[in-house]
Amino acid sequence: AESKGAARKIAVTGGTGFVGRHVVRLLADEGPSGVVIARGVDPNPAPSVRNVTWVHGSVTDRKLLESTLAGCHAVAHLAGINLERPGQRFEDVHVRGTQNVVDAANANQVGKVALLSFLRARPGTSSPYHESKWQSEEIVRNSGLAYTIFKSGVIYGRGDHMLDHLSKVLHTVPVFPLVGFTDRGVRPVAVGDAAWAIAASLIGDRLDNQTVALLGPDEMPLGEAVRRVAAVTGRRTHTFRAPVALHKLHALVLEKLMRIPPASRAQVQMLAEGIVEPWGDVSDLPPELAPVTPFSNTSIAAGLPPSGGFRRADLTMCSM
Repeated sequence: AESKGAARKIAVTGGTGFVGRHVVRLLADEGPSGVVIARGVDPNPAPSVRNVTWVHGSVTDRKLLESTLAGCHAVAHLAGINLERPGQRFEDVHVRGTQNVVDAANANQVGKVALLSFLRARPGTSSPYHESKWQSEEIVRNSGLAYTIFKSGVIYGRGDHMLDHLSKVLHTVPVFPLVGFTDRGVRPVAVGDAAWAIAASLIGDRLDNQTVALLGPDEMPLGEAVRRVAAVTGRRTHTFRAPVALHKLHALVLEKLMRIPPASRAQVQMLAEGIVEPWGDVSDLPPELAPVTPFSNTSIAAGLPPSGGFRRADLTMCSM
């Protein structure tokens, strides 16, 4: 028998990324067939996911998007970067890529787009990341399509950019520098909770034409989050405060030396502001979709990578 959602087809950009993988699995479990658009070298990293077509390509390729979105009911636009590399610029991925998704969706009469943005994305900053994410939001809001924009805080889980990098730092050096002289807050959201809210907005036509905050239930200073992760990893660490400018300089150097640095300049800016309050006219998620997983020993342990610090293979010159 055909399931309720089987007649629907949902596309996911960035579908092999950290959040995208979880959204794809949830959508597949709920019934809709899917098309995953991924720029990774391996276009089929999860063959166990049934009823899914894998397309190797980029959101910068408008023709590919127009052909791929044919027959789709909705699209989850999750492709994004927090670190620029040659051929991967914020302007190309976040702005031009989002415009391509919207144009392809309109050309194919796709009903809805769900966009994953950042909690503090806004205009008038010195951060190209924040600016480009805001521009992507505006493109979606003015697209003429039904939409849901998720302004998200830090999303954590296995394979993330939070627990993975923090764990490696704790295993590499015995100290952790906090960003700035005021310990800003964070509200980490578990990737399973984030993926559920995104999937629900597409399957059930929920949250139409809304911009919503995606935040975990626990608020804490960054230093407390570091101490919780250190406790689970069994590592002793000493925190100290350092100026934001010094962190940005350090991030710039590591961006040039490492494939994926512990923190990019964009991430330093995020931590310097705090990741608690959304910017703009933003609604809360309804209780049945709001994240509930606490940032606890259990959820931290489930998301940690294999024990170990940074290695020579993490250096750009050693990974070629």
